[in-house]
Amino acid sequence: MIAPIRWQPCISHRPDEVEEFIATYFGRGDAKVLLLAGAGFDPRATSVAQLLRRHCKSLPDGMFIKEERPNPEAVLVDRANSNLELLRPCVQNSEVIEIDVFASDGAVVGGRSILRRLDEMDTAPYSDIIIDSSALSIGISFPLVKYILFRGQGTGQNVHLFASDWPALDHVIQPQLADRASNVHGFRKVTELYSSVSVARLWLPQLAPAGGQALQKIFDEVLPSDTCPILPFPSADPKLSDRLLAEYLPELESTWSVDTGNIIFADENDPLGLYRTILRIDAERRLAFEALGGSLLILSPLGSKMLAIGALMAALDRDLPVYYVEARGYDVDWKTAGDVDLTTSSIRHVWLDGTVYR
Repeated sequence: MIAPIRWQPCISHRPDEVEEFIATYFGRGDAKVLLLAGAGFDPRATSVAQLLRRHCKSLPDGMFIKEERPNPEAVLVDRANSNLELLRPCVQNSEVIEIDVFASDGAVVGGRSILRRLDEMDTAPYSDIIIDSSALSIGISFPLVKYILFRGQGTGQNVHLFASDWPALDHVIQPQLADRASNVHGFRKVTELYSSVSVARLWLPQLAPAGGQALQKIFDEVLPSDTCPILPFPSADPKLSDRLLAEYLPELESTWSVDTGNIIFADENDPLGLYRTILRIDAERRLAFEALGGSLLILSPLGSKMLAIGALMAALDRDLPVYYVEARGYDVDWKTAGDVDLTTSSIRHVWLDGTVYR
């Protein structure tokens, strides 16, 4: 039996529709809103909050999350503090919480830490919760969205997911990788419920520039039976797919043994398209492998934040594992970053739950 698609239909707004939606919906003034957003060094951190400030009749309350990593560079700390000062005037009441991404022994604990802090919050008074994942890492944003979504399920509370994406910035912000890959906290592990049976593991890694080392760590961790890479096409950079194919040619031909027909092309600005593609693949494989031990899709969203939203929705809908490599820090080419045209930012909105679906 094929499971129903949770977000079919799905209320969402493209970048050219977002401002009008915010002005129309949040400009009425009858909603009590909580904004959950990252307060990091990323220039995308303030885009959604400032848009809300311009159009909300009643400013939201805000909880700003600072991801703390070992020995950060001074320039990153300064830029994060500057972003925080821009975020505070966008809300009525603000709380800043610091989340240690790593424990003292090097273990990745960011996902657990954010959920403990959310447990201490009373979100019931809010009619709408806005999650801005623009400046949040996967290890923080994915558990946060899942927690808020399931905590408010059935209450009529509206859950909105926003992301501001400047793909050119992803190319100049490179993570300093942890030693090994891990699953995102709160999502299924590869071995969970499958340790005693033979299951066909299909890995869907999202290809991103300079992501080969991270993807190899994930490959070694999940040991997939087959691999179907996700290639961003079309994308803002029309030559990006060609460069990625050239960059990952050794992995595609040798390490992962990928047939050219197994490459998934996903529109960089259409998270819902990727979401539905993943669900279709999952449904087809479940039927095909039902008598052979079963099938399990494993997601690894790197690069585009828009496509990461599609992967997140699929993981929530089908309880899929999500594997990544946490960043111990970041190397930023600030000279190149200064040349990025920030006016081309694209903000996407996905309405995950609430009265609109009742």
